Amino acid sequence: MSLVQAIIIAIVEGLTEFLPVSSTGHMIIASSLMGIADTEFTKIFEIAIQLGAILSVVVLYWKKFFDFSKWQFYVKLIVATIPALLLGFFFSDRIDALLESPATVAITLLLGGIILLFIDNIFKQHTITEETHISFKNAFIIGIWQCVAMIPGVSRSASSIIGGMQQKLTRTLAAEFSFYLAVPTMFAATAYKLFLKKYALGDTEVRGYEIVFSSAQNTQAFIVGNIVAFIVAVLAIKFFIGFLQKHGFKLFGIYRIIAGVILLVLIYAGYLK
Repeated sequence: MSLVQAIIIAIVEGLTEFLPVSSTGHMIIASSLMGIADTEFTKIFEIAIQLGAILSVVVLYWKKFFDFSKWQFYVKLIVATIPALLLGFFFSDRIDALLESPATVAITLLLGGIILLFIDNIFKQHTITEETHISFKNAFIIGIWQCVAMIPGVSRSASSIIGGMQQKLTRTLAAEFSFYLAVPTMFAATAYKLFLKKYALGDTEVRGYEIVFSSAQNTQAFIVGNIVAFIVAVLAIKFFIGFLQKHGFKLFGIYRIIAGVILLVLIYAGYLK
């Protein structure tokens, strides 16, 4: 992976991680079009680059994350993260296989777009307006919804926001709780990929971090990619909250449908396998 390719994927990650359009799906498409999707480093990079996106949430919402007097906030995040941790632990290999399929991304982008067109009308009752009013039960159910995003193209942001609205959170609070939830969820996924999961490198098996630091080029891509993802994600979050308050999810649904159709055409035409 060249530095330019790393920056392109980082921009895609930063732009799409917190929007309901699937960052994983877009990175799969980008890496496939650039012909680097099959390399082990690319697979690690697409997960590890989330560190930059995680940091953007912590920086933007630092008052929330560093107010240690409100311990319930941290417990809610832990409770909401448990379903994804369990599912990821037991089905990691099957999930990784799905991550290599642009066809899966195309179909889920399309279906998810149709859902987003009507989501504002489906969940109209919003009785929870503050994070402090979210119960542990609410948090756990939102965490179950988040697990749907393990299918590439679904979008972690979309599934957890829909889960939040189904639990009667306002759409703005649902989006913000989705951001908060991203921190432990994405940190756990990144830590697993870097330090626990083994990858085939020639005749040996190595950890993800060993591949990252196996060459100066990989290390540079990793560092620069996370910096770029952080900067772009900060801008994307600020845009998303303002847009969501005024316009809702319909435009994102239209975008997903268009993107899904284009992707199916590219697959059918042989540009993507």
